[in-house]
Amino acid sequence: MSNLALPYGFDTTGRTATTDLADHIRDMILQILLTSPGERVMRPTFGAGLRRYLMDPNTPSTRAQIALDVQAALQTWEPRITVTSVQVVPGDDPAEALVTVTYVHVRDQTPGSIGVTVQTAGNGGVT
Repeated sequence: MSNLALPYGFDTTGRTATTDLADHIRDMILQILLTSPGERVMRPTFGAGLRRYLMDPNTPSTRAQIALDVQAALQTWEPRITVTSVQVVPGDDPAEALVTVTYVHVRDQTPGSIGVTVQTAGNGGVT
């Protein structure tokens, strides 16, 4: 069965692009992580809102809050996976936090993972 590819686009034949289930779920996870609550009119609580950390320091407490937000949003909005871990670590740039989500597909128990970079205000010398 084909699933809608996200972001929405067209394939080489001019039809709506589709993808397999594993890639579709990965696309949906990315949509959840990058969408801010309030951004979708009919679903005002949808999303993890990772962009809201742009002005926050890249400290252990901020990274812990990011991990909690990611875990909660994925549990709420993506029932086709079980999140096994959410790791948030400082990036090479002091103003970046690297989020890695590992999960298992509920249907066939295949593992998956996705990584996202979150921009922050930097660490001000704190790690």
